[in-house]
Amino acid sequence: METVDLLLHPVRVRIVHAMSGGRTRTTSDLCASLPDVPKTTLYRHVGLLAGAGVLEVVDEQRVHGAVERRYRLRRERATIDADAAASMSLEDHRQGFTAALAALHAEFNAYLDRDHADPTADSVGYLQVPLWLNQDELADLIQELRSVLTSRMNNAPAADRSLHMLSPILFPMEERPQQD
Repeated sequence: METVDLLLHPVRVRIVHAMSGGRTRTTSDLCASLPDVPKTTLYRHVGLLAGAGVLEVVDEQRVHGAVERRYRLRRERATIDADAAASMSLEDHRQGFTAALAALHAEFNAYLDRDHADPTADSVGYLQVPLWLNQDELADLIQELRSVLTSRMNNAPAADRSLHMLSPILFPMEERPQQD
């Protein structure tokens, strides 16, 4: 399965998110983190990700007569690089956007379904801001956002940290006026 096809599926997107931060987790751990995903579905998608090298087995042990594997995310295998993105068709982009939105929707519902969900206290936001930008301003904005995000992407889990979802979505709302 191609990387694009592999990664543009809502359940696999959620598994990749759940494995972030250098954590090692079993499929049982993932089932507990993604209780809305049927176990058989989750096991199948973990198998696909492991088979493609996106997840690697870091440990195996016998538990009640079965082999339990601990997986770690191979971040470099869990991305669609610039060349792959450039070769995607418009339909591939439509599928990718749909997968991202479906995963985001499922994650938000899982958050709201928690016993003590408190959007105000948890600083939940879903602001959308139309921005008028020329090409240079757009490039500057993307670079600034990239810098802010990459400075925090390698944060590891810690006692004082909780996992948050930030999902910037950027696309032109209108066609650019044609220059004479």
